[in-house]
Amino acid sequence: MVTRAESAAATRRALLDAAAGLLDSGGPEAVTLREVGARAGVSRGAPYRHFPDKDSLLTTIAAEALNRLADQVRAVRADSRVPAAETLHRGLAALMAIGRGQPHLYRLMFAAPAGDSAAIEAAEQAGDRAMGEFLAIVGDLVGPEHVRRFAALLLTSAHGITDMAVNGHLSAEKWQVTAEELVSALVSMIDRQAQSS
Repeated sequence: MVTRAESAAATRRALLDAAAGLLDSGGPEAVTLREVGARAGVSRGAPYRHFPDKDSLLTTIAAEALNRLADQVRAVRADSRVPAAETLHRGLAALMAIGRGQPHLYRLMFAAPAGDSAAIEAAEQAGDRAMGEFLAIVGDLVGPEHVRRFAALLLTSAHGITDMAVNGHLSAEKWQVTAEELVSALVSMIDRQAQSS
């Protein structure tokens, strides 16, 4: 027999999955609590029992995505056979894969969290966790004294590369380079800089 708590958790999960699907297909504008409830197959009032408003729902989706990204980066970092530069490249590739495959989610992950205080706190914790994992893989390559400077350079570059790729401005025909090659070049330059320091 399903308990009330299990039923509530299943409804919440269905609402989050429905909202994530709407976000992917139409952006934040496509996500309404009414449509989320309809897609999840629940009553019209059910979404409001789990999320006080649309912003809280979207912020929860972003928090989940940030936690998944942190898990991916941690898994990449856990393989001690992989050199630090390759680990960093893989971590950036995981981030950019979200941006290229789910651009609305990607933008939401890096937007200021909104909604109720619990959703905001969860998103901030998830963001801190993802940033901590990213700083760790950068630090493994460049050392602790340069980690924030190079992490900022890498993150802003990855965002720019991803944005250009998503918007069709980074074609191999135009630039004779792919997004992956740009990331490889960037990581190699930072690796050389770290080795010479």
